[in-house]
Amino acid sequence: MSKLHIDSVTKSYGSKKILQDIYLSCETGKVVGLLGRNGTGKSTLLKIIFGTEKGDTQFIKVDDTIFQNQMDRKGKISYLSQNFFLPKGIKIKNLIPLFCDKENADRVFELDLIKPFLHKSSRNLSGGEKKIVEILLIIYSDAKFILLDEPFNSLSPKMTTEVQKIIKQQSKYKGIIISDHRYQEVMDISDEIYLLSDTYLKQIKDFKELQQYNYLPKSI
Repeated sequence: MSKLHIDSVTKSYGSKKILQDIYLSCETGKVVGLLGRNGTGKSTLLKIIFGTEKGDTQFIKVDDTIFQNQMDRKGKISYLSQNFFLPKGIKIKNLIPLFCDKENADRVFELDLIKPFLHKSSRNLSGGEKKIVEILLIIYSDAKFILLDEPFNSLSPKMTTEVQKIIKQQSKYKGIIISDHRYQEVMDISDEIYLLSDTYLKQIKDFKELQQYNYLPKSI
């Protein structure tokens, strides 16, 4: 079992505090859900964990390796951002070996979800189709820990269910942190749930606590 340890993360933009004293951990074999309203800093936190953004203070490590820069995270953390990253002119079948080792690439090639897209390039895919391909490339990458930022955005209910199954299945081997506004879908597959609210991260037990912290209306 490996453990991703995030501690003492703070971040401000000018005088506006975004994150204060954030602590979070994730172990292989677990899915951790991250909820919060727009603009509360969820994406910023994931970028700090991945290393594309620096916190004002931060302490991030996997097992005994303390991360000083993004290169330290190579092979340990993969990140699905909200922005598409697939190059437009390369066929999907040729991209898979670039992201996955031989064993995982073979698994991806066998997935029914990706078979319709193998001989297409991303310029011929819809937004939802690109998202599916990117999710699979990230989840089946070599990294022990996977960060998913809004993976269900632009997916149909059927595709969302299929992606949920793959996330849960792959979490047997990896630690996964997932953030999405579709809170029910996140809660359905998460072993632990955290709410980012008023710059602090709080662990959440149930819907009532989400209402208590005004993430959900009291009438639900």
